[in-house]
Amino acid sequence: MYKLIAIDMDGTLLRPDHTISQHTKDTIKKAQAKGVKVVLATGRPLDGVKKYLKELDMITNEDYLVCFNGALAQNIGTEEVLHHITLKGKDLIELHELAQKLGVNIHAFSKDGCITPELTKYAKHESELNDIEVNVIDYSTIDPEEDIVKIMMTEEGDKLQKAIDQFPEELYEKYTVLRSAPYFVEFLNKNANKGEGVRALAERMNVAQEHIMTFGDAGNDKHMIEYAGMGVAMGNAFEEIKEIANFITKTNSEDGVAFGIEKFVLNAGE
Repeated sequence: MYKLIAIDMDGTLLRPDHTISQHTKDTIKKAQAKGVKVVLATGRPLDGVKKYLKELDMITNEDYLVCFNGALAQNIGTEEVLHHITLKGKDLIELHELAQKLGVNIHAFSKDGCITPELTKYAKHESELNDIEVNVIDYSTIDPEEDIVKIMMTEEGDKLQKAIDQFPEELYEKYTVLRSAPYFVEFLNKNANKGEGVRALAERMNVAQEHIMTFGDAGNDKHMIEYAGMGVAMGNAFEEIKEIANFITKTNSEDGVAFGIEKFVLNAGE
């Protein structure tokens, strides 16, 4: 019996129009009624998830969230932080210099929210997607020891891939590097990823690894798909995610999350 289900949002729980179907909501509630803890595990900041948490009634002292791709895991009601691993301002300065050399854009998340040296269409997309403000600042003013939650290089798919192909090998040794969307590549602390975020929640809830189910579609879901006893890839997932998953469900347009929960939780054993 699966006791903890962690669900990615964009491309997984959310349909292409960024809504959750009523069928999926009802299916999640049925799983919760059976005693299964359901949490969101997303690359978004907390502010970009709040409206969905309210929609799913996941706003009590018994509810948790993994956000910033696993850099932060916390209780929703009490705001208790269970897991928080950051980068530093010096990392942002270093990656900004690399982005300039490679000809791609950059923005990041700090205590001041989303910060960028230039208000690009990708920073605007981040603002609209998460309903947050974006602050344009001179990165040369950043304190090298300031906490930075995550850093993102952004550009059109082909141009971003060309930049990624030029990343020095030591970049992967120093950071967790994730392709979260065709136009986003993200950098986190080496010890931060969704797998570690879900692990922190599982330890708090005393849930064994084999009793965990995760759903995802993109590169930033890789660690939690691998970590879970049942890692489920969406029908629309990146091929690399499908290859490591235990099961491939329907697409996010076809209520793939609901299909997986019905198969392995609600109808298990039938």
